[in-house]
This record gives sequence, C-alpha cells and structure tokens, in this order.
Amino acid sequence: MICNSKKLHTRLDIRLLKKTINKMKTKLSKKRAISTVLTTVIILVSSVVLGSGVVLYGTSLFQGGTQSEAISVSGVNVWVHATEEDGLAWGAAKIRNTGDKVVSVDTIQIRGSNVPFSQWYPDTTVNSTVFQQSLHLPAWSNTNGMLADEGSNGCSASAVSVTFTGVGDVCAAAGSGPVGLTPGSSAIIYFKMTNGTVTTLDSGASTTLNIFAGKAGAPQSITIQGQS
Repeated sequence: MICNSKKLHTRLDIRLLKKTINKMKTKLSKKRAISTVLTTVIILVSSVVLGSGVVLYGTSLFQGGTQSEAISVSGVNVWVHATEEDGLAWGAAKIRNTGDKVVSVDTIQIRGSNVPFSQWYPDTTVNSTVFQQSLHLPAWSNTNGMLADEGSNGCSASAVSVTFTGVGDVCAAAGSGPVGLTPGSSAIIYFKMTNGTVTTLDSGASTTLNIFAGKAGAPQSITIQGQS
C-alpha cells in the first residue's frame, strides 16, 4: 500500500509539473505574440512618419528652388555738369522686381565707386504711367550739389522733385538703406555720385553702371551726358 501511495503521488507531481510547464509556455507564447505585434506597429508608424518627413522636405526644396530673385533695370541715365570742374554728377534708373521674392536693392556702383545710401533718392510709390516715362534731369541748383525743385507736389527742400507733365511726379527724400521691393513692385531712384567720380571730360564717354539687389541684377552700359 505504501508503495502504491508513493507511485500515486509521483504521478500527481508529474501531472502538476506538466500543467505548470504548459501554462508557462502559453504565457510566453502570448508575450511573444504581443511583442511581435508591437514591433510590427512600431515599424509601420516609423515608416509613415519618416515618409511624411521626406515628402515635406522634398516639397520644401521644390518650392524654394522654383522661387527666384530677379530685377529689371531700365531708363538708366548719368549726367555730369558741363562746366563745373568738381565733377558734379547725378544719375537715375527705373527698377522693377521681376522675381518671386522680396528683394532689397543694395548696390549702385559706377567706376568701382559705390554711391552711399544717403545719396540715393528713391520713390517707391510711382504709378505705372510715371514709371514708363523717360527719366530726365530737372536742372542744376547752381553748383551746391542738389537739383532744382521742378514740381509743386509738396516735396521738402531736401528732396528730389521731378515733374512729368500731365502724368505725375517723383518726390523722393534721401535714403538711409537698401530699397525693398515686393514681387511686381517698382521704384525710380535718382542718385548723386560723389564729386569727381565722373568729370566734365567724361561727357559723351561710355561706362558701366552696376545696380544690384543681392545677387540679382546686371551691369548697365551707359553714355555719360554733359548737362549745362
């Protein structure tokens, strides 16, 4: 009887051990299954996020690449006083932003000499009719460096006032920095060159005037005009 009892206990222990092992296997299988599902979900989400990032980055590069900075410069004139030996000279130009970005006209240069911003007289409010007119020099204000006031448009004494009869006026105060232009907008800039940059001897001579907005722009070939 004792022997049989021992056998029975042994059998029961073995069965209990098998049940315990089976339960552990089931739990491990479930954990592995859950772990596999989570791994798959994480991979899918990561792929979507990375893919979206690549698309957005590519779109940004494409948009940035299609936008350009460009200006159109026309109607450029340079006048030098025909008799003043100090080399009193002025210039004027029409500038239009033909690109897709806001630009700042920051360079007017002739014969390697930059015209200081304080000697720029920009008018960014001109209408299209005025912009289409040929630019002219009003008159010298004696030999004090300024131009005679040509208009009756209320410009201050320190400003440049140019009248285009029956069309409109240019009224421009001295500048203090680059001239900003939004896409499609225009400006007329009169500018006074530093005395001696060109002289009376240069009347009729050809030279190059550079007008740039950052990297946008190009050299302009001009003929210096003597003006009494």
